[in-house]
Amino acid sequence: MNRKKMYIKTIGCQMNVYDSDQMAQVLKHKNYESVGLYSNADLIIVNTCAIREKAVQKVYSFLGRLPPLKKKNTGLKVVVAGCVAQQQGEQLIKRFPQVDIVLGTHAINQLPDLLTRLENDPSPIVKIAFSEEIYETALSSIALTQKLKVSGFVTIMRGCDNYCTYCVVPYVRGREISRKPEFIIKEIQMMVRAGLKEITLLGQNVNSYGVKESLTSFPDLLAMVNDIKGLERIRFVTSHPKDLSDQLIESFGKLNKVCNHIHLPVQSGANHILKRMNRKYTREAYLEKIEKLRAVSQDIGITTDFIVGFPGETEQDFDDTIGLMETVQYDSVFAFEYSDRPEAPAAGFSDKIEPEIKHHRLQRLFKLQKEITRKNHQSLVGKTFSVLIEGASKNQLKNISPSSTVELSGRTSENRIVNFSGAHDWGIDIDSLKGQTVDVEIVKAFSNSLFGVLSKYPVEYFKPEGSHSHVA
Repeated sequence: MNRKKMYIKTIGCQMNVYDSDQMAQVLKHKNYESVGLYSNADLIIVNTCAIREKAVQKVYSFLGRLPPLKKKNTGLKVVVAGCVAQQQGEQLIKRFPQVDIVLGTHAINQLPDLLTRLENDPSPIVKIAFSEEIYETALSSIALTQKLKVSGFVTIMRGCDNYCTYCVVPYVRGREISRKPEFIIKEIQMMVRAGLKEITLLGQNVNSYGVKESLTSFPDLLAMVNDIKGLERIRFVTSHPKDLSDQLIESFGKLNKVCNHIHLPVQSGANHILKRMNRKYTREAYLEKIEKLRAVSQDIGITTDFIVGFPGETEQDFDDTIGLMETVQYDSVFAFEYSDRPEAPAAGFSDKIEPEIKHHRLQRLFKLQKEITRKNHQSLVGKTFSVLIEGASKNQLKNISPSSTVELSGRTSENRIVNFSGAHDWGIDIDSLKGQTVDVEIVKAFSNSLFGVLSKYPVEYFKPEGSHSHVA
């Protein structure tokens, strides 16, 4: 049987990356293989994000490039999956007749059957019904898609019950449903056998994992994952501050594989705005949880999200956000200008902020965070960190590092990027270094990364047979 070629374009969050991997897995059984150019594909899948208007425009732009390919290759099939598919349904078919399947966020497992249906009936298909159960993809092919990766993602739950007034997630991913812990553990075990060292557990709000179904609590799930042999690091996103329990905070001190980093989205530093966002916590409650985290681990890496220019945000409200940043001293932030989203209640709020004001505030926020990050990074010079090697650094890939060195890149437990000199030119295969954990002393600090030199490393990887010992 001739193999078919598929191209998957993923736009959006880590959960979309995981969902794209799931689609690739189920399609392997339909004799599809991945290709790097969409122009060479028999099947093009666009896995979409609806969280911001910019992400939606990326989808439209990509789809607009496909009609010439459909004319050239009459057998080409186009699938739009993910949140935009769930949100717009048949409207996508009307706007982009080159689309063959609109695949909702709960319909990934149906994709192979839908493609078979197209072979007999070319009529466009829309599948956006929500399901009350989570489909468990067969695990036998995970090793094929995850092989040679250092880190990977596993979704532990889907949907959201929080209904923040700016967010469309409950409307495009449905209500919260948690996977059973045994399926999660089996999936991670198989990924570890395929070579993974680090896993990131995904959910819109992992802190509420298992609550509705009376399953294992999230801290207890972390303990189960911590016991998996061969796994070295555990990360998780996203944590809603209102559900950050003392038991979960204590996990950072009790579980040795849980990374020393938490992403804790605050969105605003003003109580007035937090209430309008329906975040269900106050600035004071958020800061109390930051204090508890640092009591357990003084040097924990903390990152966050901000929405700038939410309807009704005054200059004082924004100053409260700036003040919160100065108090917490985040490692890094993700920040965006507010934009109306269909179905989200805030789209109906009347007191919108002018675009130029939103832009000015965002630039002020970024300027402050750049100063904080630079100061935080500078304080790390001279310290040594354990770094999980992810591969060659960007400098190495661009051939701008010194020719006599192998420059590698990885992350600390605190999720800081570290580039470092790996070894002198001994003909080392960089792929063989992926997944190794080494001790690196920080010697230079930059705005977005750190640079260091090896202070301790596995000799078998850095000392060629017959050579004398050498420290890079």
